[in-house]
Amino acid sequence: MIYLGKRISLASAVLASTVLASAFSLLHAQTNATISVDATKIKQEITPYLYGSCIEDVNHEIYGGLYDQRIFGESFEEPVPAPKFKDFSAYEGDWRARDNELVITSHPGAKLIYNQKEITDGSIATDLKFTGEGGNAGLLVCVSQPGNGADNFNDYEISLATNGKRVVIGKHKKNFEPVREIPVECNPTEWNNLKAVMKNQQIEIFLNDKLVFTFENKDMTLKKGYTALRVWNSNTEFRNLKIMANNVSQAFSFATTQEKSVSYQWDAYEKGDVKANYTLDELNAYNGKNSQTIELTSGQGVVGIANSGLNRWGIATRNGQKFQGRLYLKSNDYKGNVTVSLQSADGEKEYARQEIGKLTDQWKKYPFTITSNASDPKARFVIYIDQPGKIWIDQVTLMSTGKDQFKGLPFRNDISQTMVDQKLTFLRYGGTMVNAPEYRFKKMIGDPDKRPPYRGHWYRYSTNAFGIEDFLKFCEATGFTAAFAVNIEETPEDIADMVEYLNGPATSKWGKIRTQNGHPEPYNIKYIGIGNEEVLFNGDRDDEYNHYIERFHLLYDAIKSKDTSIKLINTAWWRPESPNVEKVFRALDGKADYWDYHPWANELTSGKTVEAELKEMKELFLKWNPKTTMKCALFEENGNSHNIERALGHVTVQNAVRRMGDFMLTSCAANALQPYLQNDNGWDQGQIFFTPSQVWGMPPFYAQKMASENHQPLLVSSTTTDKSGKLDVTATRSKDGKQLVLHVANTGDMPITTQLDIKGLSKIKKVKSITLSGKLEDRNTPEEPEKFIPIEMNMKNDAKQIYEIAPYSYTIFVYSN
Repeated sequence: MIYLGKRISLASAVLASTVLASAFSLLHAQTNATISVDATKIKQEITPYLYGSCIEDVNHEIYGGLYDQRIFGESFEEPVPAPKFKDFSAYEGDWRARDNELVITSHPGAKLIYNQKEITDGSIATDLKFTGEGGNAGLLVCVSQPGNGADNFNDYEISLATNGKRVVIGKHKKNFEPVREIPVECNPTEWNNLKAVMKNQQIEIFLNDKLVFTFENKDMTLKKGYTALRVWNSNTEFRNLKIMANNVSQAFSFATTQEKSVSYQWDAYEKGDVKANYTLDELNAYNGKNSQTIELTSGQGVVGIANSGLNRWGIATRNGQKFQGRLYLKSNDYKGNVTVSLQSADGEKEYARQEIGKLTDQWKKYPFTITSNASDPKARFVIYIDQPGKIWIDQVTLMSTGKDQFKGLPFRNDISQTMVDQKLTFLRYGGTMVNAPEYRFKKMIGDPDKRPPYRGHWYRYSTNAFGIEDFLKFCEATGFTAAFAVNIEETPEDIADMVEYLNGPATSKWGKIRTQNGHPEPYNIKYIGIGNEEVLFNGDRDDEYNHYIERFHLLYDAIKSKDTSIKLINTAWWRPESPNVEKVFRALDGKADYWDYHPWANELTSGKTVEAELKEMKELFLKWNPKTTMKCALFEENGNSHNIERALGHVTVQNAVRRMGDFMLTSCAANALQPYLQNDNGWDQGQIFFTPSQVWGMPPFYAQKMASENHQPLLVSSTTTDKSGKLDVTATRSKDGKQLVLHVANTGDMPITTQLDIKGLSKIKKVKSITLSGKLEDRNTPEEPEKFIPIEMNMKNDAKQIYEIAPYSYTIFVYSN
């Protein structure tokens, strides 16, 4: 019997493993279950692409993460910051004061929090009205731990729907839990008064002075907190905000102070006795819509702008680290030098600098190389002038060099290498980002400084500097099999050109352009998804399914006209109960090689649910056409966590996919990456986390790595007598029969003493176990990046032995002869 009640270091485990295994195996324990494996009974072949991941620019996992651009806001597309409000903190959104009213354009979750006082008993009330359709807007109470992001805070939400027919009550604890929807009737285009009263742990909701709902606040962590206004995808106006605390009522007029006219991912920088002007110029951009101007009008000192990277977390530097960069400048009157530098966050220390001279009145690229003379995890990049005059700045790039880039490509080496270390075999580039109307392949190729920025889904001011071709270069360098998705509204002509660009010979028209862009050899892309989660957001719409069928046929013909070997993935949303799904199948059968499927994997029972749904999919395919060759591609396994529970959800889904055999192309867990403490898009599910200076794996990362490192291609017979239903088991073996691997998830909170009975594997020479376990909420942190990692133990070299499977664990048993 082997069970590690506490974690030990890997080195200690290796030293002690033989002794422990030998001693424990002598013990006679009463078993709770038997796992029986027959290696001679082959059930299925297992896809080598089982160990996939899904990456897209959600939560800035690419722009701000994998892509080695240390500047965030490179082309000054972000507008000037909204004015700062006295006594309030804005978390996202373009909040504007106008004649004692507050106006905000549609945003997915922007908040304006009254930051002066936490309230236990009191009230908040406001008039609000909507200027269009959308989601809802209203009040937040008992707010704590606020941050940027749709659900990045704790509180109760009380909102009015834009149709005036519902008051929505919800609870946020870094997620969203619905509490109640109250039917109401009001004119949403006229002023309506919404009020929440907190008293004696009860919350009363009023609409236009009428009590519509009362509920008890039983959550002691939400006993008190700040109050706020919030919008959810709606253009909203507020007025007459009143907050009462300690029986004192206060009305607010939304007093503001104007920010300097600097694009909001940058900060103004001044030193000395100077007067300066800043302008975000919408008429004279090198690329995109905006450029930034700085002007020193008088005095002695310097004037400039500073950038501190994603979320202003800082640009990590090491002593002796070299950076390369470029920027575009012009001026009509400035005669001095422009200085680029690395500085401390407060500007008091300068770590590196280079002067640039001879500006002209035309845009010109100015490359530079700077080397830091100090280590600082929170440095910033600064551009400044020290003479009178005005300059224009656009398209600023700062990247690392040498060992800090992955194989000489513009990708962070530490992040890239960690993805390689995870042993991924498949990487999908797609997701809701491809549904953005401006997402187009031809805007992603050629000189990155000339690729137009676009309005992205996850981040409004997205860059095309990393696009489909850059993704394919990354997959080439890592050895991952690649798949990507395209927007279904691409023209057939552009899609045909795309295929010729990616897979055509260097002598073809678009192959020549690829060669000119630095890649003579074809990429030989094999898998393309036509869209992403199509017909999801508006429900089961017959017209939208019909439109998808039409677009698929057009793009299918375009792709196949250039390369018949490419496999296509149908991404219409899977609704097995809908007649529309059968219609899509019959229309695309013989053309779509795979149907994309996006399950939820955040729960311990996820594997059972996924397996049932996959079996139903396969049965329906064969019912609709017994000779069909259409199969399934699990391109996005989603959840909202990155802890042990999510790791076990992922493991059970992988077991389900193994049991489905060659019906499955791949299983891609989302998301590949996530910045630490960054969840402004509501998908808190990164496998690999990073900061500007650190990269580490979460429990799902290690579960994926364990499985991939011990992959075998054949599924063999395995059964269990576990009556608790907590053991999820699959067994695989090599084609030569020399190695067998047993995958066991214990989704229960108790250890299970198990008899392991292996048949069909002769002359066993080595047996080992590899276990990842912990409490459901456990995860790794920057302070303890390897607190929850797999532990390897040697076992007795017997086909039959007893093993105590830890609670909430994933254990792999490897038998070799």
